[in-house]
Amino acid sequence: MVADRITVSLDEDARDALDELVSETGEGNSVLVRRALSFYAANYHAATAESSVDLEEYHELLAGGEHALLDIDFLHILLENVTDADGEWPESFVADVDTVADFHAAEYAERFEDLGELLDWLSVCGFLTVRESGEQTFHVVFPTEDIKWFILRFLRKSTRDLPFELEIEEGVSKVLLTEIEP
Repeated sequence: MVADRITVSLDEDARDALDELVSETGEGNSVLVRRALSFYAANYHAATAESSVDLEEYHELLAGGEHALLDIDFLHILLENVTDADGEWPESFVADVDTVADFHAAEYAERFEDLGELLDWLSVCGFLTVRESGEQTFHVVFPTEDIKWFILRFLRKSTRDLPFELEIEEGVSKVLLTEIEP
């Protein structure tokens, strides 16, 4: 194998990243730069795709240990099997959903300034599809009626401490969410 030599200028962030990798792996600069280039080439389309989903957001979700990947079919099955024989949500389940929403309300109050930021975050989680339709107005589509109920219940409770009010207008298969100044 003939080795081609190149000279690369590194900014401070790239230098720090390379130093950290050298320290963690014990590999040399050249080995790590070759691996990084090969990895980038193999994942170029995913890394440069025009998408609203940022791979860093997925990494942030999963790296903290609070979230897990879940096949959407499993979510459908779980929610379908929670309701009782009459199709009603058990009080204990509703209370648990509210508990999780209450916990997130405090987190969201410090994290999100507007409805668009919150909906972008929830769309990364895969619970809904969002399309902005105007100034702080969003069309939201849910994959099933059960997920629609589940997420709307969560939204009503978890947005209570945000610096705006949430107006929810339910359609047959879509929901219109609008940020209202208090």
